[in-house]
Amino acid sequence: MSTVITNIGELAGADEERWLVEDAALVIDGDRIAWAGPAADAPAADERYDAGGRAVLPGFVDSHAHLVFAGERAEEFAARMSGRPYAAGGIRTTVERTRSASDDDLRANVGRIVAEMARQGTTTVECKSGYGLTVEQEERAVRIAAEIVDEVTFLGAHVVPAGADPADYVRLVTGPMLAACAPYARWIDVFCERGAFDADQTREILTAGRAAGLVPRLHANQLGPGPGVGIAVEFDAASADHCTFLTEEDVAALADSGTVATLLPGVEFSTRQPYPDARALLDAGANVALATDCNPGSCYSSSMAFCVALAVREMRMTPEEAVRAATEGGAKALRRTDVGHLRPGARADVLLLDAPSHIHLAYRPGVPQVAQVWRSGKAI
Repeated sequence: MSTVITNIGELAGADEERWLVEDAALVIDGDRIAWAGPAADAPAADERYDAGGRAVLPGFVDSHAHLVFAGERAEEFAARMSGRPYAAGGIRTTVERTRSASDDDLRANVGRIVAEMARQGTTTVECKSGYGLTVEQEERAVRIAAEIVDEVTFLGAHVVPAGADPADYVRLVTGPMLAACAPYARWIDVFCERGAFDADQTREILTAGRAAGLVPRLHANQLGPGPGVGIAVEFDAASADHCTFLTEEDVAALADSGTVATLLPGVEFSTRQPYPDARALLDAGANVALATDCNPGSCYSSSMAFCVALAVREMRMTPEEAVRAATEGGAKALRRTDVGHLRPGARADVLLLDAPSHIHLAYRPGVPQVAQVWRSGKAI
């Protein structure tokens, strides 16, 4: 069954040379994009959908989220808003609650948030473990995530559990825990930060993960300057995530590498940290992605549109740069070529805005603007 979406006022991501095309049409055939271009040239299809002059975008690609958890940390958020600084140790609160939750409860929570994301235009989701921190609990997290989301990351190296010896815990992560989790994951991640894992521990964990067939990505330079970005580039990681505190050398390294700088402005909003300097990264030629980092501690938001608005207002990105970072940038951070764009052959993940232009995502922040979402060619 094929469907032609006609009367598109602005079509984004359907042409490699011209990212925005006006007065356009789009043809979905099954679960793929079959054709995109000027409305006057649109081929026939089995069904027709009138976009009413509104904008059509690729579905958002959220390449960084922590969704396998129980409970919430609203009081911690309130304390931060009253002046308490953010630190990595709050993760342990969620670990305790997650360990005590049932599989069904965790599965239901992941499904609830993924559905919430989909209603807001997110059609590709990455999910990390990291709130279990034992072999059994981390295996459970990646197994449940793999049932629901597109991309799964093993993040046993989120924080050292309370009372554990760091060296012993690294051996657990690189040994039995990795062996149990690798069958369900594509990626391995480390929280390379003060209060979490240092440079040597990070290298050891990424090396073991790579030997097990997982691809590195990294939490880097969130709480202050550090070695994370350099290690991410050294390991040809798919992404270095956060990138809040970067030196000129870090920016140059990212620009000269295949590692995507994934920026998470919702975290800065929720922790009152400085925002990353997206302008410096873009001007240097680095690949930039936007993601939510949806989690119960440092950013309990599932809205990619909110991240786009923050990126424009606080990180000096243009609306086009921000939307591209939330779509094709996220796809690059996941090393995916089938999502994040609407060129023929792509998975038919399509977002219809109730607005004439992508600019409205930043121009009208906080306003529901999603009129229709298709994922793999099916209306959500």
